[in-house]
Amino acid sequence: METKPSEISSSKMFGGYNKRYKHFSPTLGCSMTFHIYFPPSTSTSPSHRFPVLYWLSGLTCTDENFIIKSGAQRVASSEGVALIAPDTSPRGLSIEGEAESWDFGVGAGFYLNATQEKWKNWRMYDYVVKELPKLLNENFPQLDTSRASISGHSMGGHGALTIYLKNLDKYKSVSAFAPIVNPTNCPWGQKAFSNYLGGNKTDWEEYDATCLIKKFTDVSATILIDQGGDDKFLHDQLLPHKFEEACRSAKVPLLLRLQPGYDHSYFCISTFIDDHIRHHGQALNLP
Repeated sequence: METKPSEISSSKMFGGYNKRYKHFSPTLGCSMTFHIYFPPSTSTSPSHRFPVLYWLSGLTCTDENFIIKSGAQRVASSEGVALIAPDTSPRGLSIEGEAESWDFGVGAGFYLNATQEKWKNWRMYDYVVKELPKLLNENFPQLDTSRASISGHSMGGHGALTIYLKNLDKYKSVSAFAPIVNPTNCPWGQKAFSNYLGGNKTDWEEYDATCLIKKFTDVSATILIDQGGDDKFLHDQLLPHKFEEACRSAKVPLLLRLQPGYDHSYFCISTFIDDHIRHHGQALNLP
């Protein structure tokens, strides 16, 4: 099975290229797709390499949603930052119940390593943190994976925050849109964690940003979060005030912007994405 990525599509955008790749993932035990946006090269140096920004998408999404809908490529092009968009779960494994609900299983990997036997292939944490950077490093010499930042939306915002906090040596900065910041205390998180991780709630806390911020406080760049004020999931699923309180207690710099009138969709993301790309561009391009 081909672990080396093969290109399956390419589209020019803002002088650079959106390219989609397919490869076999040993971590997940299935074929996976991911997108890279390569900005245009403005450097005359043949050794110039682009820093990378990983984008983790939300429930039901694939690697395509962000690339098609966000418009992030405009500023990524001018900032010289490559965008990396993986999928949200393993696919094609035909595990019983994997597609019965939109908020669990396929399209709902929650960026964790499942410990329950039935869901043992659901290892999106290791895929994003270990396998994908290694794959990029070995196959795309124009990318500098040692300069990396991470961002995401909803379930992917949860993934970005938890992965960043547990790997502060690997990422320069983090941001999120409408992240699930306290999954141990919301229905989406409780459903996913009880199935993927079992009944021990101490295990759940390893994938909860509000719990992790108390342990991992050595944050180098301000955490940026945009949250729509009219997001229908704000009060029962997302709970940003819980994360805000935890950051305040831990003295971790957080810029939480409540955006009046905006919802949970890509209409919100595309409105404010430029600020996020610049936020990461600044951290990634520091000497």
